[in-house]
Amino acid sequence: MSRFTVTVEDDLIDAAMKALGARSKVDTVRQALGEVLRRKRLAQVLEHQGEVELDLTQEELQRLRSSG
Repeated sequence: MSRFTVTVEDDLIDAAMKALGARSKVDTVRQALGEVLRRKRLAQVLEHQGEVELDLTQEELQRLRSSG
């Protein structure tokens, strides 16, 4: 885990805390970074939408999803 100091405008942090429902500034930063990464991964997946053919039954797909 890294530790660092960052200067962020109070109104920006307050708005982000409210939007994310975070209880602390640390939580806000963690959630915001997680959201950025989630959106980036989603965008990468969507770039390949329709390009990949999976030869799986619905049951096999459900089993894969539930296993992790």
